[in-house]
Amino acid sequence: MSDPDVEIRERTVATNGVELHVVEAGPPDGPVVVLAHGFPELAYSWRHQVPALAAAGYHVLAADQRGYGRSSTPEAIDQYDIVHLTDDLLGLLDDVGAEQAIFVGHDWGSMVVWQQALLNPDRVAGVVGMSVPFLPRGPMPPTELMRNAFGDNFFYILYFQEPGVADADLGRDATTTMRRMLCGVRVTGDEKGVAEATARMFAPGPAGFVERMSEPAGLPGWLSQAELDHYAAEFGRTGFTGGVNWYRNFDRNWSLTEHLAGARVAAPSLFIGGALDPVLAMSPPGIADTQLEDHRGNVIIDGAGHWVQQEKPAEVNAALLDFVCSLHGAPAQ
Repeated sequence: MSDPDVEIRERTVATNGVELHVVEAGPPDGPVVVLAHGFPELAYSWRHQVPALAAAGYHVLAADQRGYGRSSTPEAIDQYDIVHLTDDLLGLLDDVGAEQAIFVGHDWGSMVVWQQALLNPDRVAGVVGMSVPFLPRGPMPPTELMRNAFGDNFFYILYFQEPGVADADLGRDATTTMRRMLCGVRVTGDEKGVAEATARMFAPGPAGFVERMSEPAGLPGWLSQAELDHYAAEFGRTGFTGGVNWYRNFDRNWSLTEHLAGARVAAPSLFIGGALDPVLAMSPPGIADTQLEDHRGNVIIDGAGHWVQQEKPAEVNAALLDFVCSLHGAPAQ
């Protein structure tokens, strides 16, 4: 995260029973924007957004969330439920003395910030989901729905449920895992190639998650070797258990949010996704826009896959700045 005109600060915030490694930039008195990464990512995933938002006058906070990077990794699985995850982000606000923030999430971070808007609406000035749109509470525990839908087929979220199994698979070679993850979550190639990759990913059988992913011919233009090495070094050091434990709370989260059934997001909202992101096929943008009371639109970025804010930073930054400035105006710089 380098920009000659923006000072990037890194520090540790103790909150909610954990210590969070936080990347911070921008004027301390500026409107607060909290950036929440997904799986398997880090605060580093926002390296293109932190300087841009700070340069525009916003006070930006991006943490390695619990279980990731240089933040704490609690041992108990139930320490990764949605209440702990949303409270961690509130702790960042409390630490800087802010009543509200605009919360921006990607992937799993999107699910956290959407729920933040329901659980703690008074603290949310706006919410942006990337790659995962707002999803209403389902009629039964999520893993039950998934088992009904996928039957004997492989599905990674169900594979992640058994403690130790996915952890060992993902952690066997962090470089291979991160290279295949970062280069592979997009819809590309001819129809035959897409069909073969899809069949391999969902086919029944004992194969693990990593071996089902394709090995890329090379790194895409948006991802340098140094950037991949950073991810590989961090996950090689920490392993993947912390992040996988988020998945092991799907059913617990469903139980904890029973009181939110049918709830609507009151805060102004925005969705940003990549046109080549396969997640959009499973969870289409607009699937629950009627439950967003002040939705400002769905921005679909051509040429981007799942890692949209890293793949197309200029386009994402433009959409983000349009949204946050519409809420606060352009802060004094």
